[in-house]
Amino acid sequence: MGQAQDPNLWRQRSPGSAGWPRSPRADAANKFFIVSADCHAQEPADFLAARMPAAYRERLPGIVLGGDGTKYQKTEGFRPIRLNALKFEGEDRERAEAGYTPEARLAALERDGIDCEIIFPNKGLTVWATPDLLFSQAMCRAWNDWAWETFGPYNDRLAPMACIAAGDVAGSVREIERAARRGFRGLALPCKPVWGAPDHEHPNYNLPEFDPLWAAAQDADLPLTFHVSTGRDPRTARGNGGAVINYAVHSLAPTMEPLVNLCASGVIERFPRLRFGSIEAGIGWVPWMLTAMDEAYRKHHMWVRPKLERLPSEYFRSNGFASFGEDPPGLDLMREYGLGANFLWANDFPHHEGTWPHSAAAIERTMGQLADSERAAVLGLNAARIFKFEVPARYRDFADAAEVASHA
Repeated sequence: MGQAQDPNLWRQRSPGSAGWPRSPRADAANKFFIVSADCHAQEPADFLAARMPAAYRERLPGIVLGGDGTKYQKTEGFRPIRLNALKFEGEDRERAEAGYTPEARLAALERDGIDCEIIFPNKGLTVWATPDLLFSQAMCRAWNDWAWETFGPYNDRLAPMACIAAGDVAGSVREIERAARRGFRGLALPCKPVWGAPDHEHPNYNLPEFDPLWAAAQDADLPLTFHVSTGRDPRTARGNGGAVINYAVHSLAPTMEPLVNLCASGVIERFPRLRFGSIEAGIGWVPWMLTAMDEAYRKHHMWVRPKLERLPSEYFRSNGFASFGEDPPGLDLMREYGLGANFLWANDFPHHEGTWPHSAAAIERTMGQLADSERAAVLGLNAARIFKFEVPARYRDFADAAEVASHA
């Protein structure tokens, strides 16, 4: 079957991994330990309504009909989204229907060679899509309840992030403490704490009023994640090229903002054990971000407050991370900019922009220039360190044997 008949055929193309000490292939005896740092749940339609106070139920995201009978997705913070009746076929249909139960997810992971996954909301990404912080916090609590009920027994491999409505600082502290007691491995915060377009009147993560939140996260030893397309509506461009403009400019790019907030404002000096990172925004921009922050700090020193003990880039290297799927420019720059410990690979299961079920081919296409130890770090060991996954003995034993062989 040619490309015209199978639009997903390109996903299987690979130069192979001949000469690699380890393999990303699911059935390989010398397989890497692999963690997908960005996957998505498949929540049931009523996961919020079944767990929310009655006073909020009419405001929950849902489907409404237009005057002509057209279906729209309604959410307080998004413009209405027209729903098209797409008919998925083949592998696209398989992705759309995958991962609805923990057992199905475990089988999907095995097929793709993935040992563990970090799970973010899917329908639940709308929990931050309102300027009403108490409403947002209530939706976050509902997601956390559903996620722990569903994945808590599988948390050694299927690890959901606890959602936090960061603009409600007092409520965030309580929810962080509750997440820590349950055993969540990390926290998901919106890229902007108050939903909506940039507004200088809104509090942001660089301000000291968020210190209680950072203290709670540091005390709980839970890393902070900032998932792409949270904080404000990413669908702001209309018309020609809108899908591309919204993805590149209004979805991916704003994910940089919370990282710069934390690196440039003294937060990491006050909370040196706080770990933080971007999710699903790629990595090619990270070297530029580090360079731009340091340039601004050096050249605008007369305006910079507070003065920092280190350059902003150093706080990212010591405490930050970023996840990616297929990002050759970022991998090309990783070694030169000393970021081998900061990048986390992900297959974005089950989203169509991800690599499941052909992640091995994608890894082989994009990681041939890396050393074996670099591949091992970005494919799983960095995520295991940050999110505290146990690396099974068979992977540790292989790594030790490879190290001995390399010095023989």
